Amino acid sequence: MTTSPVPSSVPSASTVPNTSASRDINTLVTNPERLSQRLGEIPQEPGVYFMKDETDQILYIGKSKSLRSRVRSYFRDAAHHHTPRIATMVRRVADIEFIVTDTEAEALALEANLIKQHQPDFNVLLKDDKKYPFLCITWSEDYPRIFITRQRRKNPQNRYYGPYVDTGLLRRTLQIAKRIFPLRQRRQPLFKDRPCLNYDIGQCPGVCQQLITPEDYHKIVQRVAMVFQGRSHELIDILTDKMSQAAEALDFEKAAIIRDQIKGLETLGAHQKVALPDDTVSRDAIALSADEEHACVQLFQIRAGRLVGRLGFVADAQSGTPGEILQRVLEEHYRLVDSVEIPAEILVQHTLPEGDMLANFLTTQKGRKVSIDMPQRQAKAELVEMVERNAQYELARTQRFADRNHQAMEDLAELADLPGPPKRIEGYDISHIQGSDAVASQVVFIDGLPAKQHYRTYKIKNPTVTSGHSDDFASMAEVIRRRFRRYGEDPSKQRVGNPDWPDLVMIDGGKGQLSAVVAELEDMNLLSELRVVSLAKKREEIFLPGEKTPLDTEADQPGVMLLRRLRDEAHRFAVSFHRKNVWAECGDRA
Repeated sequence: MTTSPVPSSVPSASTVPNTSASRDINTLVTNPERLSQRLGEIPQEPGVYFMKDETDQILYIGKSKSLRSRVRSYFRDAAHHHTPRIATMVRRVADIEFIVTDTEAEALALEANLIKQHQPDFNVLLKDDKKYPFLCITWSEDYPRIFITRQRRKNPQNRYYGPYVDTGLLRRTLQIAKRIFPLRQRRQPLFKDRPCLNYDIGQCPGVCQQLITPEDYHKIVQRVAMVFQGRSHELIDILTDKMSQAAEALDFEKAAIIRDQIKGLETLGAHQKVALPDDTVSRDAIALSADEEHACVQLFQIRAGRLVGRLGFVADAQSGTPGEILQRVLEEHYRLVDSVEIPAEILVQHTLPEGDMLANFLTTQKGRKVSIDMPQRQAKAELVEMVERNAQYELARTQRFADRNHQAMEDLAELADLPGPPKRIEGYDISHIQGSDAVASQVVFIDGLPAKQHYRTYKIKNPTVTSGHSDDFASMAEVIRRRFRRYGEDPSKQRVGNPDWPDLVMIDGGKGQLSAVVAELEDMNLLSELRVVSLAKKREEIFLPGEKTPLDTEADQPGVMLLRRLRDEAHRFAVSFHRKNVWAECGDRA
């Protein structure tokens, strides 16, 4: 592999600043001459490219068999056909760097390693709508926790399994695993100086009192991980050998414990036999169903003839052809799994554009041959058809949710007298303790769903807001001025069609907070272009600028419920940041 003369080192971590959109004057799209020069420096060779913002943080890492052609495609005149996610990313690109490789397979392997290392925010094809849960094992801790979550956090040491479509089955599996193996049963210790009853009955090894070493506890958790890796059959073989060894050593109590563990494992998936030839072969089957907006993808994991996992993904249907979407889903999925979880055979619904390259990459990762096939007949084709039917059901469910969400946005547009459903809604809230450590939050909903990559926090700088003297009106006015000041200073700055410009701003509070915000917007000559409402907590009343009375609404009205979700999220985010800020201050004083 050869590398290009990269002008600056790749940072060890990557977070995309939410404020960079305010400095888009330094981006490549605003400087055609520099863009043309940079594109001309990129060779027509296979490799990996980095999109960076002006703070040198990585926005996106991609691969291509022809670097120049791939990177140039982001900036062509047809770029308005990009998805909103990619369009937002392109607007923030200030520099492009690359690494040349000898082959496409090397580019894929390098891309996978770099994405694991840096985890750029825009390297997500799959929509993070919290629709499906994951199982998390916190390997970063001495005594790992095992829990179900709908949010993946950026800690490379922790391991996430899923996302699982069947939440009920996931919960039952975890419950059975906790009965089979001695695991920590409580999030917090029940007693300070002694273990609880779970230790006495053998359900917990005494983690709270450190009665087991981290090394020994890790070994227990590794066995639980094998269940969620689809390796229950392999684990049963290991336990069977240990049971025989214990019996031969006349340790019948230990042998009985292992026997019970084996019986418990055998109950998992006891009724999930999948009729396929060669049931000793591990295989995954993947298919999708799509409309104009959504692509619902299902991946069935079959091990030793049993369906051990049904994973679900939601992608943007406009991000590529069905084959391209399946290709990227597989790349993202297998990039995050251990090599032992890669199956020997992958059955796909559509031909993958770079299937041979992916198969070679997975073969290298697994250390054994991995094949990718699109079956046309008999049992394997029927399996793919079954996966597709499940994807169709998920698509129908997604469409129903999208319809309800669209109804809420249309209702909100009517309430706030907007010209159309608001695509981008921003919510603001203030958090403090009697004026001390005052902070504010900005949360963003796009198409009615949280867009956390656009969230932002503020530390209130107003010198009059101090401990014992809170002023939510002044604090909210300060935040709004800081958020929209650049638009007031530059009247020519694009607003309509600008993804950074909100269609609606919601203030958490009553008429007082709203009046303070209106005064700031009037001072910046922005009030006529920006629609603002406030939502009071006590009675859930919605106020418009200049109106003395709240709007006549119903509590269960779709638009009102959407505003409440936005308000609650802004409050949660503000309180969370306030706590972190207070803890940081306490640490500095200590």
